[in-house]
Amino acid sequence: MKDKKILLSEKEIPEKWYNIMADMPNKPLPPLNPATREPIGPDALAPIFPMGLIAQEVSTEKWIEIPDEIRDIYKLWRPSPMYRAYNLEKALDTPAKIYYKYEGVSPAGSHKPNTAIAQAYYNKQEGVKRITTETGAGQWGSALALACNFFGIECEVYMVRISYDHKPYRKVMMNTWGAQVFPSPSDRTEAGRKILAMDPNSPGSLGIAISEAIERAVMDENTKYSLGSVLNHVLLHQTVIGQEAVKQMEMAGDLPDIIVAPFGGGSNFAGLSFPFLRLNFEEGKKIRAIASEPASCPKLTRGQFRYDFGDTIGMTPLLPMYTLGHNFVPAPIHAGGLRYHGAGILVSQLLKDKLIEARAHNQIECFEAGILFAKTEAIIPAPEANHGIATAIQEARKCKEEGVSRTILIHLCGHGNFDMGAYEAYFSGKLTEHELTEKEIANSLAELDTPMIG
Repeated sequence: MKDKKILLSEKEIPEKWYNIMADMPNKPLPPLNPATREPIGPDALAPIFPMGLIAQEVSTEKWIEIPDEIRDIYKLWRPSPMYRAYNLEKALDTPAKIYYKYEGVSPAGSHKPNTAIAQAYYNKQEGVKRITTETGAGQWGSALALACNFFGIECEVYMVRISYDHKPYRKVMMNTWGAQVFPSPSDRTEAGRKILAMDPNSPGSLGIAISEAIERAVMDENTKYSLGSVLNHVLLHQTVIGQEAVKQMEMAGDLPDIIVAPFGGGSNFAGLSFPFLRLNFEEGKKIRAIASEPASCPKLTRGQFRYDFGDTIGMTPLLPMYTLGHNFVPAPIHAGGLRYHGAGILVSQLLKDKLIEARAHNQIECFEAGILFAKTEAIIPAPEANHGIATAIQEARKCKEEGVSRTILIHLCGHGNFDMGAYEAYFSGKLTEHELTEKEIANSLAELDTPMIG
């Protein structure tokens, strides 16, 4: 196939991260102290994060230099390839042109090492001995285990129970890189014990696992916490993806009309879309960016924009976000990385301002999309990635119905080689659907006593 693969050289790995905050017409509201409801300053985050990352979290500088030591490690898999999905286009009989940026070439098999390496680097710079974190499907935990191994830092991972059970080889992967992995909720923390007392069979959630990891971090001055999504500095690090993709689309002589990426907390979506949104801000382009989320955890499409905690127990500052409520425990779908109650504040503000879009898909629809992709493009996608593929297929079919050609760019954020249990469940007819009722969402949000916005 002509020009199927679009590659860059090592010299074209970005030298700076792009901070979309500098270009946003409306800056996000500040995080609040839960007790006083007053805006917090950087010092409030110091018990959890190193100052190097806190400075990035609050920065409004447009470009932030990537240290050479981080770029040298990036060279193990960056720049990542982009492909033209000719076979998928043919199968859909669509006039649309479909491209995908593939992050499954990283050692951990997903986009997550882009920020894991950076976070481990800044922790090492400040003498941190141990990092705690949560993980849903295991992609983030794997990435941080890899990064901590590079920098000689201990890694302690709290893995959402349902994914811990569904994806045992992700745990083995983390163990191989030296991390300790515990199913969450666990009996190692007060937060975990509280949840288990209420529900001994809890499937867990990212919010619960975050509570456990933060609790462990604040108990030891030599330990810090690391988050794989949601926060500004995490989304910042992922913009290497979109910057490369802009260059690759230029090489292809094309520009996306539509960008699609899965959505859990925001790092996946932001990584690809933010550098293209920069073209909208700077050059007046009209590129649409669509975040694809599960119908069983639809914070962007059916949640409420308000202040809420980033974790279940309430250990984080109050963040201005689209949320289903921090007590919300999503259904145990196989896309474990998307089972999060809230959305990052940058993405939330962009959605509120109608600068991006959101769409929800049910589980079976996503696996159907992923299997079609695997049959046509050969790569078996992670269940999370299947959400973006499902949206892209919808848009490609719409092009056929309307008789127009549009260029669609998908973020294929990782492979599904450790997710065969999920595909087996699909083929055996064991996958179930769970779409929330309005009453369930209303009941979850009714439990909040945090400030409303707007």
